[in-house]
Amino acid sequence: MSVAMTFRSRTVAAATAMSVLCGALWPHGAWAQGDKERGIARGKRAASKPPARPQQQPLRDGQAEQRLMEVYRLTGEGHGREALAKAEALVRDYPNFQLAQLALGDLLSARTRPLRQLGDVPAGQGDAPQPPSPNAAEVLAELRAESRQRTDALRVRPGARAIPAQFLELSPRSRHAIAVDASRSRLYLFQNTEQGMELVADYYASVGKLGIEKALEGDQRTPLGVYFITSRLDPATLKDFYGAGALPINYPNPLDQSRGKTGSGIWLHGTPSDQFSRAPLSTDGCLALANPDLERILRTVEPRSTPVVITRRIEWVQPQAVQAERRQFEAVLDAWRGAKSQGDVRRLMSFYAPDFQSYGKMPLADYAKTLETEVRALRGRPLHLKDRSLLRWKDASDTMVVTFGEVAEGARTGPVKRQYWTRKGQQWQIFFEGVIG
Repeated sequence: MSVAMTFRSRTVAAATAMSVLCGALWPHGAWAQGDKERGIARGKRAASKPPARPQQQPLRDGQAEQRLMEVYRLTGEGHGREALAKAEALVRDYPNFQLAQLALGDLLSARTRPLRQLGDVPAGQGDAPQPPSPNAAEVLAELRAESRQRTDALRVRPGARAIPAQFLELSPRSRHAIAVDASRSRLYLFQNTEQGMELVADYYASVGKLGIEKALEGDQRTPLGVYFITSRLDPATLKDFYGAGALPINYPNPLDQSRGKTGSGIWLHGTPSDQFSRAPLSTDGCLALANPDLERILRTVEPRSTPVVITRRIEWVQPQAVQAERRQFEAVLDAWRGAKSQGDVRRLMSFYAPDFQSYGKMPLADYAKTLETEVRALRGRPLHLKDRSLLRWKDASDTMVVTFGEVAEGARTGPVKRQYWTRKGQQWQIFFEGVIG
């Protein structure tokens, strides 16, 4: 079914799908019936006055969702008339927001009869409502899932100053960072401030049709891991399908490649102009956001320096909780730096895994020559690691993704390198190293 066709069916065939959801979020009894009784008295007083038109506000990222949640809240509290006015205004401002259309239809239906369940479209005879068609039922199921994901993520919020456990240290050059909680269909945008990582916005986001843990080309799954935005694609060069633009990430990263994972073209992108958002599981592996939300990210993040951590479920921790991990790894990294600064090639090579590879699948035996050349160029000068970032990824193995500027004593600049370390027992070893800038 096309988006244009399903858009109307989401309003008509599924028009009664919001009431029980609202009651579950704000349990105040049978809101539809209660509102009818309260509305009799209010209606007499307000009969001679036209309904107040909600004040128009400038459109911005996150606003549509905030306004929908306000409609849900008012509905759950039994303020149906106020909820209806706000739903009408929301639909006017975002006519392609299917959940807003659904909320409006549900509120209108609730004025004539109490609703018993989400998507309460009763069977009937003659002119009575009929059950939705299979296609409409599928669309309704997607809207139910989207609404549930949005409300669950907004109901369970991370604590003040909490960060994802992967963020051990972020360089000042990385002014922003992104974390995605696939279980909640949620993308979190952080700003890197002098006081630490600050959560500045979070958005509903869709992932792959078949879920997460991408492994193969075309498997319609979203990858899990630590990635970086590689570029910003001009929307003028893209199809309308991608909406406001696209931000590719570096899947498959060196860890993915070491595990034999394939595929490419994983982007953060928007939605078609006639569709506000997509179902939670609906992409071919990308992350899809509403265009107003993506536009905020497009204006904010910096390619190459912005990490994107995609997890099954974010583990939120306080910044001080990762300090011990950071200090332990700092000692290892400083030992590597010391060996290179002192020109101790034998000791330096002990930090590299036997299965090491660099760009172009360069094996360790060949990369050793590169290291020897770099050591000779230092001529005994101390090496400094500037603008360091440490991101830890734990799954079947324990991986540290390290980015830094390698600057010799007395030099103003040096290459920007990225290393991937893996822990084997109590020992950390480098299985990938390469220059990224």
